[in-house]
Amino acid sequence: MSTSAETVEAPQQVQDPLTLDHLDTLESESIHIFREVVAEFERPVLLFSGGKDSVVMLHVAAKAFWPGPVPFPLLHVDTGHNFPEVLDYRDRAVADKRVRLEVATVQDYIDDGRLAERTDGTRNPLQTQPLLDAIAEHRFDSVFGGGRRDEEKARAKERIFSLRDEFGAWDPRNQRPELWNLYNGRHRPGEHVRVFPLSNWTELDVWRYIAREDIELPGLYYAHEREVFERDGMLLAVGPFSQPRETERVVTKQVRYRTVGDMSCTGCVESDALTVQEVVVEVAATRLTERGATRADDRLSEAAMEDRKKEGYF
Repeated sequence: MSTSAETVEAPQQVQDPLTLDHLDTLESESIHIFREVVAEFERPVLLFSGGKDSVVMLHVAAKAFWPGPVPFPLLHVDTGHNFPEVLDYRDRAVADKRVRLEVATVQDYIDDGRLAERTDGTRNPLQTQPLLDAIAEHRFDSVFGGGRRDEEKARAKERIFSLRDEFGAWDPRNQRPELWNLYNGRHRPGEHVRVFPLSNWTELDVWRYIAREDIELPGLYYAHEREVFERDGMLLAVGPFSQPRETERVVTKQVRYRTVGDMSCTGCVESDALTVQEVVVEVAATRLTERGATRADDRLSEAAMEDRKKEGYF
């Protein structure tokens, strides 16, 4: 009889093929939301800017209705201060998915006097009126948005199905319960519902999903060199709509964007992340939300986002 010790191998963990992992669960919930909206509403639309959240929404929507086409158009509210790289990506994505794109342009409203330029040069808050007018013109009764609860306090308070009144306004005191993933889409004529399929995702979830699905994004999301200057604790890129003041020194740094929006108020962060996997590691280590770290328009007041949402903003 042998006295030598036998090597005992630990049993391998085998995932139950009927059990969804975390990303599968989030994707399944979002697919359910897209299908519920198409079943309940007559004229849905998806807000699409070319930013990562809207890109992921469109990717999930395409999976929800495959092998058929995405059964609703896209809507972009263009401030006129968008990053050119993002607009180029937007147009390529629309052509690739073969969907119709409607564009509401803030510049048109400024040109004809319906809106006036803000003294701070930021056009993000000016998107509200073009958005509401586009919804009314096309009679959209449900609007998909890429808002997530981890982004900002006001968004954390909002339901997945968010009722908007005839003026497009959001009342945080008039929200409906969403028990057992049951969503109430009832609305009166003139009202509409904002729908957030990624509401329960985090920024890290989004990036892990982008990595898993091999989703292409605008290059701004990865590290690259730019001329930047610091203002109010943020790094802003030198550009036609964001110029340094006399006291602000311009330097060249390797940066990337965590969120993309109006160039005049969207900051970047120093980063060495050149690949999606490196971004995942970087996001996992951060303790600042993407909007809190890089969006000047969210710093106007403690309740800046909530105030804008009450007026009809995304």
